[in-house]
Amino acid sequence: MLPLLPVLNGSAAGAPSSRMGRRRAFVLLAVHLVIAAHITWWLVTRRAITPVEPSEAMAFAQQGVVNAGLIFFAAAALLTLVFGRFFCGWACHLVALQDGCRWLLLKIGLRPLPLRSRLLRLVPVAAFIYMFLSPYLVRWWRGEPHPGAVETEFTTSAFWESFPGWGVALITLAVCGFATVWFLGSKGFCTYACPYGALFGAADVFAPGRILVSDACHGCGHCTAVCTSNVRVHQEVREFGMVVDPGCMKCMDCVSACPNGALRFGFARPSIFAKRRAPPGDRPAPLSWGEDLLLLAAVGGTYFATHDLYGRVPFLLAIALGGIAAFVVWKAWRLLRDAQGRFSRWVLKREGRFTRAGGAFLAASAALLLLLGHSAWVRSRALERNQAFEELRPWFEAVLVGGQAPTSAPEPYLTAARTLEERVAAASAIGLLADARNPFARAWARLAQGDAEGYEAGMAEMLAQRPGFGEALMQRGLVRYWSGDLAGARADFTAISWHDRRRPEAESFLADLDRQQG
Repeated sequence: MLPLLPVLNGSAAGAPSSRMGRRRAFVLLAVHLVIAAHITWWLVTRRAITPVEPSEAMAFAQQGVVNAGLIFFAAAALLTLVFGRFFCGWACHLVALQDGCRWLLLKIGLRPLPLRSRLLRLVPVAAFIYMFLSPYLVRWWRGEPHPGAVETEFTTSAFWESFPGWGVALITLAVCGFATVWFLGSKGFCTYACPYGALFGAADVFAPGRILVSDACHGCGHCTAVCTSNVRVHQEVREFGMVVDPGCMKCMDCVSACPNGALRFGFARPSIFAKRRAPPGDRPAPLSWGEDLLLLAAVGGTYFATHDLYGRVPFLLAIALGGIAAFVVWKAWRLLRDAQGRFSRWVLKREGRFTRAGGAFLAASAALLLLLGHSAWVRSRALERNQAFEELRPWFEAVLVGGQAPTSAPEPYLTAARTLEERVAAASAIGLLADARNPFARAWARLAQGDAEGYEAGMAEMLAQRPGFGEALMQRGLVRYWSGDLAGARADFTAISWHDRRRPEAESFLADLDRQQG
């Protein structure tokens, strides 16, 4: 049994708290106010600096576009190489939400406990590779060169183009910022899901900026007790004279809480070159490798089942859902295996017998697995539909540029259209929610078979599910334009919103229509 310091198991009355928590809260509040001001600027002026968000750096990997997000992400990474992983603790809006969730849970008597997995720490690395490195790998595999920095885009009217709708965005924030803390522990999303944290954590091990200790340290453990990043501060400073865990976000809570003033932020040897000065002490035992593999498999399965499900679940939300589902599967398995079990304040199993709460947890776990199984079925059908759509893509792209008449397609596209319609029907038949891409794909399948009315009906259904979707309006407008329905084309081009990326192209066609009809 790992001995716990009194302050760590909550029995030490009057243990000092961190004064940095309130300061950091004000800084993070200011970050949110800046974000709100940025969005307001865009809404008022209809143009603003491109989103200052690390995910925007994907545009460079995919298309060679240099934007504000890329500059910001690169600058944060370079500063991390000097000062350590401070950005996460002092500037990340998701960290603010996770800290807020932890504070609320503690207020109602629920202490989030960390899930100590080794393999799940690879998930953020895999997510980073997928987002920022896979485009290079795909080009290398295909023998295609990277376009390089071919374009700069520092301002935009299509500010929200790469973000989900408000509803999905709020759900993403709730799951990534709140639910992950309850199930995976403080900073659960940072530890087991965040692709940006993977880069910052890797940079941190080379950074001279460290939490350092002096001889005034008495090993009381107050530093570890107040750390919201699950770092064993008192052990690391004893063993290395500094904090070496890349999960340390330089929140400075440990520095503030130290009763002897023994901790400080300073510059020293990077942790990758740190020399041990004391034998390693006992640490909480990690999960077994079998349990870790179960967790990793559950994350992978849930990610497959949920990412882009019904065209609504974004990448980071799918990863966070994977972490939560993995915890539920692991906990259910432990309940079936062990004689005792609990989650948070609830006893789920006592002396080999399930409590009422335990029975409810198992029932909820079984329902979750059934839902995920069905979601995986829906996703597999959607992937088959997408594959069939790709076979039709050369024809429909030729139609959009006027290189192919929007009438019955020649072979092999006619056969591809029939296959696509069959797969759309199969995907639509099993879904629990509407997927706007089904009527969209069916519309193109009907047009390729010479059914213009079927195309119009499919696009109308798609736009009823996603009102004002610029891409659908632009495509229908182009089909109408090349078909000679200039009034219909004008209506579609005009309906494209000012903040849609296709609006400039629509305005170009509207100007052309004015010339033709002037």
